[in-house]
Amino acid sequence: MKQSLAHVSLLVKEYDEAIEFYTKKMMFELVEDTLISENKRWVLVRPRGAVESCVLLARASDDHQRSIIGNQTGGRVFLFLATDDFERDYANLLRNNVKIVREPKNESYGQVLVFEDLYGNKWDLVQHNYPGK
Repeated sequence: MKQSLAHVSLLVKEYDEAIEFYTKKMMFELVEDTLISENKRWVLVRPRGAVESCVLLARASDDHQRSIIGNQTGGRVFLFLATDDFERDYANLLRNNVKIVREPKNESYGQVLVFEDLYGNKWDLVQHNYPGK
């Protein structure tokens, strides 16, 4: 049996501003942008080189969903972006004025920092130092 995580849904205010942030500032690739209805699109982005999982950019559709944009996990780190070149990606975040919440730190598992996306969701950027990652 084989399973994998295909998509993680991320609430956003507007599709186009989210696409711009993730493709221009985070250097993700736009995998799909399909019109579903007058008010809904199926928008998938993923880190370059990723093959199994995508982030589904889901525009909030009601007041409750809008109220939790940027805080889907109650202030904890929400997503973990693994990299093969920490310094390259850290420099990219700085160059694109992405807010760094916790500066780079060496941990037992690798090098890590915490940053925020355009809505305030916290992400880890991590380069693991164990085999296979």
